[in-house]
Amino acid sequence: MILITCVDASGGLLFNGRRQSQDRVLRAEILSLAAGKPLWMDSYTAALFEGEKADIRVDEDFLAKAGPGEYALLEDREAAPYEDRIEKIILYHWNRAYPGDLFFDIDVTAGWQPVSSRDFAGSSHDKITEEVYTR
Repeated sequence: MILITCVDASGGLLFNGRRQSQDRVLRAEILSLAAGKPLWMDSYTAALFEGEKADIRVDEDFLAKAGPGEYALLEDREAAPYEDRIEKIILYHWNRAYPGDLFFDIDVTAGWQPVSSRDFAGSSHDKITEEVYTR
C-alpha cells in the first residue's frame, strides 16, 4: 500500500483529539494523487471527503485491507504495525507544532529512502511540504 499522512513539525498526527489539517488544497492534492486507484480510510477521515467523486473505500481496518499500489490515508492511528505492507510513504507536513496527542510512529530515516520533496501553498497553511519515501 501507499501510505499518506499529515504531520506537524513534531510528527504529530492529532492534537487535542483533532486532526492536523482540514486543508482543502491538501485534500484536492490527495484526491488527484489517488485518481483512478482506491483511496482507503476510516470513517473519521471519510467525513472530510463526503460528496467527492473518487474511489474512496471506508473501513475501520483499512490498513489491513489496502492492497499493493492502493492508497491509504492515515490520520488517527499507529502505522508501524503495518510497516511491512507499506511500499511508499507520502508525508505532508508544515512548520507548525501543535500539542500532539498521537504521533507518526514510523521513522522514515531508518530503512526508507527519500524520493522527492516539494512545497506548495495550502488553504490553511502558507507552505505544505510533500515528502515521498520508498524502501
